[in-house]
Parts: sequence; structure tokens; C-alpha cells
Amino acid sequence: MTTEVSLSLPTAVDTRELGRRIARVVRPGDVVVLTGALGAGKTVLAQGIGAGLGVTSGVISPTFVLARVHREGRLPLVHVDAYRLGGFAELDDLDLDSDLADSVTVVEWGEGLAERLAAEYLHVLLDRGGHDEVRTAVLRAVGAGWTERLRRINR
Repeated sequence: MTTEVSLSLPTAVDTRELGRRIARVVRPGDVVVLTGALGAGKTVLAQGIGAGLGVTSGVISPTFVLARVHREGRLPLVHVDAYRLGGFAELDDLDLDSDLADSVTVVEWGEGLAERLAAEYLHVLLDRGGHDEVRTAVLRAVGAGWTERLRRINR
């Protein structure tokens, strides 16, 4: 079962707030897949998720380390950047399974890879508009559990 919602995000503050709203409904074992062009707001959204979980250390792009684990929030946050990964085998090499069941895993550039981490997940496609910089987020809930929670995010 797949359900989609499209939201307008006029500012980075709005993007962070969407992340906070996502954080309110996540559960241990959840996977959130973030896609969009460079500068679309993936890391900003991850920062909002981290803030909503109570992460106090800075959530920054894990581009060069590939994955960062933030344990100080309501739930641990595993923040992954799959941009430089060549396929699922390399994602699997990060050994995310050890943290997956107890954490929320947010994967930037994860489309086509991270969906294999969980049967149900939230996919967020971020698109930065033209000159006005307004972003659009298309949230796609995959699985019945996320479909129900997507309604709460959209309120």
C-alpha cells in the first residue's frame, strides 16, 4: 500500500519543521529515504528529524564518513549518505543491521538502495523550485504503518 502527500516548503525553517513532524511519528526500526538534487534540503530535513528526536549534537551531512550515529535523542538516529555508494552491497557493508531495529535510519541519496532495509518506509522526494527557492516535498508512505502515520505528519 502506497500513499503520497505533497507539501510546499517556502523556507529552510519549514523544511526543518517537516523533519520535526516526521520525528513525532517515527518508531524504532523505521527507515526514511531522502532523495532530491544537490541543495534540495535533504540534510536540512535530517536536521529537523534529529531536532525532533532530541539530538543535541549537530546533525551534519555524513558525506565523507558515510554514516553517523546520534544516540542522545528519544531514539537513536542513524544518518547515512548513500551518494558515493556503488550499490546495495556497499550499503550493507556499513552494517546498519546492528542499529536498525532500535534506531531511526535516515538515508540521503537512498532511492534504489535503502528501500531494501525495511518492508515499510517513508520516502521523501525534495525538489527545489526555480528562482523563488520554494521547495516541494512529496512524502510517499510505503506500507500500512506509514500510511496511517503520514496522515499525522500532514496535519
